Amino acid sequence: MILVTGGAGFIGSNFVIDWFAHSDEPVINLDKLTYAGNLHTLVSLSGDARHVFVQGDIDDRELVSRLLAEHQPRAVINFAAESHVDRSIHGPGEFIQTNIVGTFNLLESVRAYWNALPADDKEAFRFLHISTDEVYGTLSLEGAPFAETHAYKPNSPYSASKAASDHLVRAWHHTYGLPVLTTNCSNNYGPYHFPEKLIPLMILNALAGKALPIYGDGQQIRDWLYVKDHCSAIRRVLEVGMLGDTYNIGGWNEKTNLEVVQTICVLLDELEPRADGNSYVEQICFIQDRPGHDRRYAIDARKLERELGWKPAETFESGVRKTVEWYLANPDWVGNVASGTYRDWIQTQYGA
Repeated sequence: MILVTGGAGFIGSNFVIDWFAHSDEPVINLDKLTYAGNLHTLVSLSGDARHVFVQGDIDDRELVSRLLAEHQPRAVINFAAESHVDRSIHGPGEFIQTNIVGTFNLLESVRAYWNALPADDKEAFRFLHISTDEVYGTLSLEGAPFAETHAYKPNSPYSASKAASDHLVRAWHHTYGLPVLTTNCSNNYGPYHFPEKLIPLMILNALAGKALPIYGDGQQIRDWLYVKDHCSAIRRVLEVGMLGDTYNIGGWNEKTNLEVVQTICVLLDELEPRADGNSYVEQICFIQDRPGHDRRYAIDARKLERELGWKPAETFESGVRKTVEWYLANPDWVGNVASGTYRDWIQTQYGA
């Protein structure tokens, strides 16, 4: 059995669903169910005895310790995090509490559990921490992609809080011997993505006839990783990753934000044309750039391929087509997550 934290969020829920496509090993799924956690995403697992959902916080040591003692997992995979840069700018406190203090309390609960395990179980146990490429800061247009040895230079409250959590995980390995692994991924996209993020926001705004807001000049570059590729990489790291090591997970798909939005418009022109026959590209508009906006991220995933034999299966073109098709086919899921709270946030962030 494994314990997954944050397993009702975007990446975590995709991981849980994908896990059962490859394994019958049970999952204890612990999620706080903040705005970005959504049980509707996990409806396909309703009644599945392999999946046990628990609403709760990684900050709650009593709860986490009880779950560990009761279910005796062989691994803990930590997806639980506040993860949106814009929200971290407006309200950094939640990011500090969840990403730093929460990770600390989770580590302490896991350390106590691990120390009490029999020798063989102790040796086999793993704590896998899921992080982001944003901890590395920004790259110039000519700079080499982020390798695992790149210095940490976070530039937002979100990335600073994730950098701190990475350092805690590393320290708990070197100080206490906790068998940890860390992954730093590039921008994920795919099914069940909460619609505050770029790709789902553009899809849904386009279909609703709304403006497609792009920060600044739209030339910010990101490496895009299809979420199911990310899930396969995590499984591989959990299986054979070297203890205490870090693995960067990327899609080898550097695109400007403007390119991403234009690609989505072209796909929607094909799959769900506008009633007036015009292109969705007409809905693109440019808005004031956000504070401290990093210009470029790019992941060097060669270590993961070289040492663990993993590489992504999807190109950006194939993955984004699957993503657009999924949103077109799942309006009920979209309606379920697009609550009044979400609409209030979009108005605050993009209302002008």
